[in-house]
Amino acid sequence: MRKTLLSTVAAILLAGCADVPPPQLPAGDIPKAFEQADGKNAPLWPARDWWNGFGDAQLSALMTAAEAGNLDIAQAVARLRQADARAKQAGAPLLPSLGLNANVNTLYGQAKGASLHETDWGAALGASYELDFWGKNRDALQSAEAARAASAADRATVGLTVSAGIADTYFQLLSLRERMDIARANLAASEETLRVVQRRVDAGYAATSDLAQERANMAAQRAILPGLAQQELETRNALALLLGRPPEGLAVTGASLTGLSGPAVTPGLPSELLARRPDVMAAEANLAAAHADLAAARTAFLPDITLTANGGVAYPALAAAIDTLPGTGLAAGIGASLVQSIFDNGKIQGRIDETKAREEELLAAYRAAAIAAFSDVENALGNIAHLADQEAALREQVAQAEKVLAAARRKYGAGYADFLVVTDAERTLNTARDQRADIHRARLVALVTLYKALGGGWTRTAANAP
Repeated sequence: MRKTLLSTVAAILLAGCADVPPPQLPAGDIPKAFEQADGKNAPLWPARDWWNGFGDAQLSALMTAAEAGNLDIAQAVARLRQADARAKQAGAPLLPSLGLNANVNTLYGQAKGASLHETDWGAALGASYELDFWGKNRDALQSAEAARAASAADRATVGLTVSAGIADTYFQLLSLRERMDIARANLAASEETLRVVQRRVDAGYAATSDLAQERANMAAQRAILPGLAQQELETRNALALLLGRPPEGLAVTGASLTGLSGPAVTPGLPSELLARRPDVMAAEANLAAAHADLAAARTAFLPDITLTANGGVAYPALAAAIDTLPGTGLAAGIGASLVQSIFDNGKIQGRIDETKAREEELLAAYRAAAIAAFSDVENALGNIAHLADQEAALREQVAQAEKVLAAARRKYGAGYADFLVVTDAERTLNTARDQRADIHRARLVALVTLYKALGGGWTRTAANAP
């Protein structure tokens, strides 16, 4: 047992001589380049205010309102202030503490018909300092500072999540309004077709079933509008929630996504991304805090040495077990204490084992956060490219479907085509228009997702930002 204790203490002393850094990401976790990036352009990371690149004044105003009113951000800011306070507390033991001690003690005794009483008092300033030979207090401070950095990064992550959520919800709202306009336009087109059918039925050139079919098509178009209106209401209320306000009275004037296209970005190397993602920074800082906790836990095998001193005025000037100096006068004292654990049934070693396992857990969490960040960027890049191709195909489909419907109406009006051809052409065009609007929204959302995946303009130097 003695030999084991001595070897453990020796190992701790040797470890304390060098500032061992926390574990790092394995080289195999960091790819050399993003597969979905073309690699031809210089890196262009998102700006901190990337939403202004969409050129929509209302979107920018919503972002400003959310920064001031969002309740998730408010909670994150409060947690950051708590971390600041804990870091201050952790740094206090590195300096001596000074306090004032005042006391009054009245003594009374009676024996054999005689009584005596005495009032002793004292007032002194006292100083105490724990010698940090082994770095325990320094390690505690490093842990608290790393936890503070993690909290700052968490606050940035919340802000980035909120801003991305506002952009997504705003685009969803405008897309629903645009789809409602498309549904109304489709309904108006069906009304025009109905007039053509009515004329042919009145002239005896078409069956009344054609008239019933077109009225059924119009009813289907009308049925779409209430569903879209409810979605629009729920989306507007979701936007109010992100702003931290009740939904009543929230006015959003935008009506369409037409003309909106986000600023271009080009990711740099995956290794650069690690310094731009606040969630990855938080995972790294949590690992650093656990590493400092482990270093502090290992010093528990070593003695704690504390120095104390006090000085002031007292009556009696000296009150001790043997000697007493009566009268009021100056009084002073100095002392030192050493506390060393000898045998604790494995409590200290258990604490070390616990903090070591915690460090291993947070290393795995750090690796997971980094790999997830790379995956987010790859997915966003691929999604943007595929949605752009899909939107281009749908634009072509809408253009051709409009020509098909126009030709079908002419042929039906001239009696050269069955009405079923017209209804099929209408259905195809209506579906294509709706899909094109939704895909345009999805492409804008994919851009927002890419900005978020790239850190939204955040950098490691912003870790201490409020």
